[in-house]
Amino acid sequence: MGKRKNYSCLSHFVKQAFSEDHKKETPREPKSRASGSIAGGAILDTQKKLSDAFALVPHYKSASEVPTHLQKYFSQRHRYFSLYDQGCLLDEEGWYSVTPERIASQIAERCRCDVILDAFCGVGGNAIAFANTCHRVIAMDNSPTRLALARHNATIYGVADRIEFVLADYITFARSYLSHQDAAAASHSINASTDAKRRPIDVVFLSPPWGGPEYISRQLHDADDTNNPDLSVVDAASNSLGSGYGNGTESHPEFSLAYIQPIHGAELFQLTRRITNNVAYFLPRNTNLEEISALINPSMTTSSSNTSASAPVEDSAEMVEVEEEWMGTKLKALTCYFGGLVASQEHLF
Repeated sequence: MGKRKNYSCLSHFVKQAFSEDHKKETPREPKSRASGSIAGGAILDTQKKLSDAFALVPHYKSASEVPTHLQKYFSQRHRYFSLYDQGCLLDEEGWYSVTPERIASQIAERCRCDVILDAFCGVGGNAIAFANTCHRVIAMDNSPTRLALARHNATIYGVADRIEFVLADYITFARSYLSHQDAAAASHSINASTDAKRRPIDVVFLSPPWGGPEYISRQLHDADDTNNPDLSVVDAASNSLGSGYGNGTESHPEFSLAYIQPIHGAELFQLTRRITNNVAYFLPRNTNLEEISALINPSMTTSSSNTSASAPVEDSAEMVEVEEEWMGTKLKALTCYFGGLVASQEHLF
């Protein structure tokens, strides 16, 4: 997974396709002492951006300030952002959807590359981690508020200059991006012998909405609908691969990719695979593993980072690697790696 240095084509396309007002952030060279007035201006500009973000959402300092329904998330604030006390901000959706920092760092290490697209960046937890392992990060979200909070949080972590923040709907972006590439290829404007022919996005990280914190209760309700073939209830009494990734004390239905928003999770994946083979898919802990396997091949074997229960496959068969994301004794989520992100499949990158 070598570093690629030419990705200006992507930046140009994003800018043209989605925001005439969007200004690409570029890394600033260190200023000398002689240019103190310029550096001072940059500091003041950063301070202004930080103060502007505080007008968007509150920064809770004590549990007494937090709404009741967010109390349990506030108690884990330092797991979400270790620098929370320095002013990290989350909107309501961010409180229950941000990836805990240690998990984000683990995923970022697995996704190390030149250019990564965080397709649903939210308040920036994953994008910040990616900025520490990838040469360039494109953080995309369709919410102006969440995108502003992501930039704010990245500034606190000192990595905002390595992230390009794009206000766009990922589905619209992906379809337009692919259309742009097809049109360029049809007009022979891309020389097949040049590096420009290669896709400039190395990895796409998918962490789409699961349906909010009520997704488990919604599944329990919908699982009674026998007319819905995408849903099934299983015994999740243990945290084994075949039991739906429950919490060890109660039964939950398996999470179907049909619940993914804004489109079916399988359709989202197939659209993304047209951009790059290298996809990391962040999903609920009780996601149906058969559906994950079927994303590549209906007969494909699923490989798990924390289990040896996998049947042998032919060398020519592509595999998906399922990594369990634990915090202490609790299984929080699954990250499914595809393409060259899978251990021993680096040749597919």
